[in-house]
Amino acid sequence: MAANEKQAQSQPQTHLSEKELSHFRDLIISKRADACDEIDSMTSRLEDAQEQAAGYHYHMADGGTDAMEREKLTMMIARQQKYIGYLNRALKRIDNGTYGICKLSGEPIPKERLEAVPHTETTVAAKLADKKKRH
Repeated sequence: MAANEKQAQSQPQTHLSEKELSHFRDLIISKRADACDEIDSMTSRLEDAQEQAAGYHYHMADGGTDAMEREKLTMMIARQQKYIGYLNRALKRIDNGTYGICKLSGEPIPKERLEAVPHTETTVAAKLADKKKRH
């Protein structure tokens, strides 16, 4: 038996029905598409800002403002890419049957939390308890 199969068998399986899993898959795919659209938009704005930066500025402050805008866009793109990674991991959990199970406690994640944060891997209680342990 492959290591992935053993790992999947040792993890608690989802408490969600096929219909619920389909709903969350659609929700996650929609959020991923929105995030990709945002990245495309920000990338276009970044390219425009870089082209403008190549031109002559009338004042040094304009150059600083432009540089700050480009840096902000770059950070926002990176953040969206990270978010897409979380969404992709959630889709993998749907596929392997562990979606909706807290990775810290093994308890079911409430559907309300999954609706609000469909890529979450933890219950609120487990996340707070983990945060307390770390501090």
